[in-house]
Amino acid sequence: MKMMIPIIIFMISCLLFSFSSSQPSMFDFCVADHTLPFGPAGYSCKNPLMVNVNDFSSSGILNAPNTDNIYKAGLSTAFVDAIPGLNGLGISLARVDVQPGGVVPLHTHPDATEVITMLRGNLTVGFISSNNTVYVKSIGTGDVFVIPRGLLHFQVNSGINLSVELSAFSSSNPNTQIVDEALFKSNLATKIITATTFINPIEVLRLKLLFKGSG
Repeated sequence: MKMMIPIIIFMISCLLFSFSSSQPSMFDFCVADHTLPFGPAGYSCKNPLMVNVNDFSSSGILNAPNTDNIYKAGLSTAFVDAIPGLNGLGISLARVDVQPGGVVPLHTHPDATEVITMLRGNLTVGFISSNNTVYVKSIGTGDVFVIPRGLLHFQVNSGINLSVELSAFSSSNPNTQIVDEALFKSNLATKIITATTFINPIEVLRLKLLFKGSG
């Protein structure tokens, strides 16, 4: 019987934790206080007496983003930096415009699932699972495509018209890491890139010059 006591205590603790974690927060919201640093848990809460309706809205996502870049793509975001009321809610939006021949290069969101809704045009979208299975599909206006959290994915506009998508994320401030930029815009040494990717060092140097990297 004595041996069962620690087990019973452990089970009760687990149940209490499960119950407490499933209950709604004692606060209705935690509007981001942008005067304080952003931390692992997000922003600190703004004084509720200082909160107003503008903390929960933004019209910036209506603006077409700049696509004059190497990717011929751009985005307008509705993240927590633009809408403080998103803090702690685990959701955000982005508008992504991709010109004909443009791409959203291979990248990942380590902390967020992404749901793509096509508003205009067509895109080839896809992701690569952890067992290296590739899932690719051409989507058009009104179609929805899901990118599981943390997986490498991409979008390509092979058509002749502008493509516009609305992406929803399961994070109020999703992180993004672009593979090309991680390799060639950083100061990672050419010899290390060559050794780990088997890319010819001449090509590595060309790409570092293109992306303005060093090393």
